[in-house]
Amino acid sequence: MRLSVRGDYGTRAVLDLARHYGEGLIQNSDIAVRQAIPEPYLHQILLALRKAGIVRSVRGPRGGHTLARPPEELTLADVMEALEGPIGQDCAEEVSGCAQRDLCAVRTVWQGVDKATKRILSAASIAQLAIGPGGIRPQPMYHI
Repeated sequence: MRLSVRGDYGTRAVLDLARHYGEGLIQNSDIAVRQAIPEPYLHQILLALRKAGIVRSVRGPRGGHTLARPPEELTLADVMEALEGPIGQDCAEEVSGCAQRDLCAVRTVWQGVDKATKRILSAASIAQLAIGPGGIRPQPMYHI
């Protein structure tokens, strides 16, 4: 499995919002600087996250973004599905249109990979990831 730039940037943006949860609205420019994400691309990612109900946005000079739910209620699976679509291989799905589905020697392997991936991503709480390795809240790369 390969993480796209969209998934990487989106995860970083959500973790940034989680680290600032409860502090009010966070502006695009602040997230972009702290996470080294091009601001126009960040805008597109935040729009997708808003449509998925992960981010709440307010327009205007005092506007910005915040998580729509507490970080404890969000998982990495939520973020990945919002940005990348359904998790898993098409051929592992029960409704796969593949003509070789019932004869495929590796289909059960892909089903196992999908199940494990979904389990791991669903267990990865945004709140815990925002704290960082070893229980230490990561320091921002830039001080504003």
